[in-house]
Amino acid sequence: MANFLKDRVIVVTGAAKGFGKLICEKAGQLGAAIVALDNDDTALQALQSSLSVAGVSITARTLDVTDRAAFADVIDLAVTTYGRVDILINNAGTMPLAFIADHQLAAAAWERCIDINIKGVLNGITAVHDQMIRQGRGHIVNLSSIYGNYPTAGSAVYGATKAAVNYLSEALRQEARGKIKVTNIRPTGVPATSLGESVINSAAVSGILGAGAGEYLGKYRLGLAGELPADETDNDSMRYWAITPAELVDQLMYAINQPWGINISDITVRASADGYVV
Repeated sequence: MANFLKDRVIVVTGAAKGFGKLICEKAGQLGAAIVALDNDDTALQALQSSLSVAGVSITARTLDVTDRAAFADVIDLAVTTYGRVDILINNAGTMPLAFIADHQLAAAAWERCIDINIKGVLNGITAVHDQMIRQGRGHIVNLSSIYGNYPTAGSAVYGATKAAVNYLSEALRQEARGKIKVTNIRPTGVPATSLGESVINSAAVSGILGAGAGEYLGKYRLGLAGELPADETDNDSMRYWAITPAELVDQLMYAINQPWGINISDITVRASADGYVV
């Protein structure tokens, strides 16, 4: 496939770990200039060091995506440094799964989730919007989730934030067509990420698994122990049960590595034996 990412300027939030780190690494390998944003300064500096050694042009800044003015400032910095912003990837997010009955325990995490998952995405969109319009082109990628597809028990707040991302993405696509491309990414369950660390009540994951919750959680435990059957860990098998972060990011990279006239607007990537009900 042709490389359309060489010399493009890509801004990534939540860049220091997980999906964001992989995006920075893969895009950097294709010759993109990276503006890496994260609230974890130590991890961010480690990313900057490793990519700089690999010859990638990278600017790294600490950012709280809920700070609208600060987000606008780092976009101004990106434009001053590179002359433009071609792609924004709104990747930063948190997943405090919990039942409504857990509200006393979950309240602070839910508020943070709303601030990051909705306001943070909107702040990113508004920070780059006018610059991309002036340039005559741009691409905004928003990380949603299958949780935003339909309500499930245990995901009321998190799922609502991701439904909001779906809505924001589609409304932006309609408003900006012919000016800014928009891609909405709805990851399925990806066990090998740090996102699960923000879950409040581990039982809340059962809602999206339905009657298959016991089977899925059993596979999860076997996977941690390295005891799953070979065909369930082989991505060339129809019994493959869960994708890896790299496999999800590969599809995101496909969506952004396109000529300006092609917009892949909505992506869900699942393992063939995915046990999720939405």
